[in-house]
Amino acid sequence: MLAFLVSSIRLGMAFLFGSVGETITEKSGHLNLGIPGVMCVGASCGCFAEYLYLSKAGVNANYFLAVFIPIVATLFGGAVMGFIFSFLTVTLRANQNVTGLALTTFGVGVSDYMIAETGSIYSKGSRFFTTSLPFADDLGVVGEILFSHGILIYLAIIIALATAFVLSKTRIGLNLRAVGENPATADAAGINVSRYRYASTCIGCAIAGLGGLSFIMDYLNGNWEYCIDAIGWLAIALVIFTVWKPGLAIIGSIIFGALYIASSYITGVSFASKEIFKMLPYVVTIIVLVFTSIRDKKENQPPQSLGLPYFREER
Repeated sequence: MLAFLVSSIRLGMAFLFGSVGETITEKSGHLNLGIPGVMCVGASCGCFAEYLYLSKAGVNANYFLAVFIPIVATLFGGAVMGFIFSFLTVTLRANQNVTGLALTTFGVGVSDYMIAETGSIYSKGSRFFTTSLPFADDLGVVGEILFSHGILIYLAIIIALATAFVLSKTRIGLNLRAVGENPATADAAGINVSRYRYASTCIGCAIAGLGGLSFIMDYLNGNWEYCIDAIGWLAIALVIFTVWKPGLAIIGSIIFGALYIASSYITGVSFASKEIFKMLPYVVTIIVLVFTSIRDKKENQPPQSLGLPYFREER
C-alpha cells in the first residue's frame, strides 16, 4: 500500500501540471484540446536539453543546472505551443477545437522525432529529478509518503496553490475570470481580452509542459516507454473532475493517479482488464460532470464563454 500511494502521488503530479495549465487557459474562455501535444513537446524539449547538458558536463554535472536547464526548456517549449494556439485562434480566428486537436497531433509527431534523434533513455538525467529530501529516510512512513519525492512533485503543488490564490484573490485573477465569463463586458470595462487570452494560454501551456517532463523524468525514471498524450487527455478530464479549481486538483490528481495504476497492484489481472482499469478516471469524470450539471451551481460550472471566439469588431 505504501508503494502504491507513493506511485499514485508521483504519477498524479503529472496530471496536476496539465490540469492546472488547462484550468488557467480555460478561465480565459479558451478550450485547448492540444494539452496532450503540449505535454509531449514540453517533455521532449526538457529531455533534449538534459541530453545536451549531460553530453557537455559528463560526470561533472551540477545538480542545479541539471534540473534548471530542462525545466526552462520545457517551459519555453510549452509556451511556444501556447503561442501557436493563441495566434491561430485569437489572431487568425481559427476554430478552437480543431486547432487543439491539430496541436496534439503536431506535438506527438515533434516529440517522436526529437526522441528518435537523441535516444529514448534519459535515466542518467532522471536521478537529479528523483532525488528526495535528505531527512526523508529518518521519518519512516511519513517521510516516505511526504518527503521522498523529487523537486517536480513539490513544484506541482506550489504552482497549484499559487494559481488558486491568483485566480481567487488578485485583480489579475478577477480580470481573467471576467474575460472567460463575458469577454464583451470585460472589453467594455477596459480589459484587453486578446492580451489576457494570449498570456493565460502561453502560461497554461508552459505549466502543462512540465507535466510531460515530470512523467518521463520522475515517474518513469527517464524511460520514454509510454505515449504521453494519454496523460494529457486525463489532465483535461481532471479539470472537469475538480470543477475548475486548482486547489482541489491536488487531491484529484492523486485519485486519478491511484485509479490509473490500480490494476498494476492487483494480482491475476489480465492485460485487457488492466486497460479497462485505466478507463476509471474517465468514468469518474463523467459521473462528476453529470452530477454538477444536475445541481447546476454556478461556482461548479465552466466559464460561460468557454470555447467561444470573441472578436471586438462583432461586439
